[in-house]
Amino acid sequence: MAEDHAADVAAAHEATLKPTEAAAAKLASQGKLYVRDRLALLFDEGTFVEDGQLANAQANGLPADGVVTGRGLVEGRPALVVANDPTVKAGSWGARTVEKIVRVTELALRDELPVFWFIDSAGARITDQVQLFPGRRGAGRIFHNQVALSGKVPQICCLFGPSAAGGAYIPSFCDVVIMVEGNASMYLGSPRMAEMVVGERVTLEEMGGARMHATVSGCGDNLAVDDPDAIEQAKVFFSYLPSSWRSHPPSYASGAPARDFTADLVPADDAIGYDIHEVIASILDQDSFFELKPLFASELVTGFGLLEGQVVGVVANQPAVKGGVLFVDSADKAARFILLCDAFNIPLIYLADVPGFMIGSAVERQGIIRHGAKMITAVSEATVPTVSVIVRKAYGAGLYAMCGPGFGPDACLALPTAKIAVMGPEAAINAVYFNKIAAIEDEAERAAYVEGLRLEYEADIDILRLASDLVIDAIIEPDRLRDELVARLAAAAHKDRSFSDRRHGVPPV
Repeated sequence: MAEDHAADVAAAHEATLKPTEAAAAKLASQGKLYVRDRLALLFDEGTFVEDGQLANAQANGLPADGVVTGRGLVEGRPALVVANDPTVKAGSWGARTVEKIVRVTELALRDELPVFWFIDSAGARITDQVQLFPGRRGAGRIFHNQVALSGKVPQICCLFGPSAAGGAYIPSFCDVVIMVEGNASMYLGSPRMAEMVVGERVTLEEMGGARMHATVSGCGDNLAVDDPDAIEQAKVFFSYLPSSWRSHPPSYASGAPARDFTADLVPADDAIGYDIHEVIASILDQDSFFELKPLFASELVTGFGLLEGQVVGVVANQPAVKGGVLFVDSADKAARFILLCDAFNIPLIYLADVPGFMIGSAVERQGIIRHGAKMITAVSEATVPTVSVIVRKAYGAGLYAMCGPGFGPDACLALPTAKIAVMGPEAAINAVYFNKIAAIEDEAERAAYVEGLRLEYEADIDILRLASDLVIDAIIEPDRLRDELVARLAAAAHKDRSFSDRRHGVPPV
């Protein structure tokens, strides 16, 4: 009897360690890795310790109840994992699946450990809904605990397959969502359900595919070409973050920038675009910039990098895309990134070259004021060391959104050709002198009058005058900017980070 029991236990263990031949063939046809092969790429060799391996062991065909949970070391740092097994009922959730996931979130809260979410799940099993859905330890508890973990420890999501219905909220509560193009999807209702309920015919890719979420909805941060690429990106992302809010990001060996910041890198003419990535490359250590949401709201660039081996977050306007104007999506993108950096003690560098926020009836109906206020709220509440740089111009509320002087940066720097104003010269002249200009019939006389107004306006906003009036802290030559940023952030490294005594603000979300 004992031998039979031992054999049963061994068989139950064995069933959790590899997929059936049919399941393995399906994974191969989809270009997917088996769940345990994914974990082997995540954790340092021999460090993974599993919990709940025999969950639902007495149920036929439900090894580990479709989810692998446990802990291990990622580049020497402890972390927890929740990894769906798509070979077990398409990675769907049963009652014990939910219990295993809840326990991981409870461990994360207790021990303040990062959580990697490897999502590949068709959602909840309707047959188990009473056990897994409504109760105090049901699926809702997972989301509740994720919210409690937010800003406390990193939550990193790799989306290898579907994340359906309520389960789609798991990625949304994470700090980064990396989606495998061609396999990953995220949606509240399937295309079939959409057709039944609202009469819409749509493909899965159109409804919730990886590229759609990375370019349109913003629910996905970065695309990956396959499972190993997604896991590698997740590990790189983690390398910039501390293990919890109580500590600081890791430090690394210092490196030189990829290029010099030469005077011709930024055109003097505001109307000429350029790639802000070149400016970033002249500041950060070579090959250290990890961009987030590169395909979403690309008029604004956000990402992590190293400055002499120290982790920093970069928020930069992109003049090469829509002139760097801020839209609804770019404001949201910035706000979330700023909150992420502030939560995990990552200093911020703002690189401003911004005409302001977009205007017009379309963006007003989209809530540009509310979304812009969301970005400005995040800028205001961040307490990490912060330096803002006026690269070329900062007009209107764009100055505020990019942490202008009134928002308490530890330093506000400007390049010699920078401009700060309520609006650009052309717009200002047209707003104030439109009738006078229109009344001048002679074309040459009109042009001379406008040119005189422009010169007068530019003298009024001259950057040297602003430095003289202590609006900005220093005018820095381009080739000195990197060294100045290093010095300024070092000086602010131990500042008092208190903001205000209250429970929390009420931001315009």
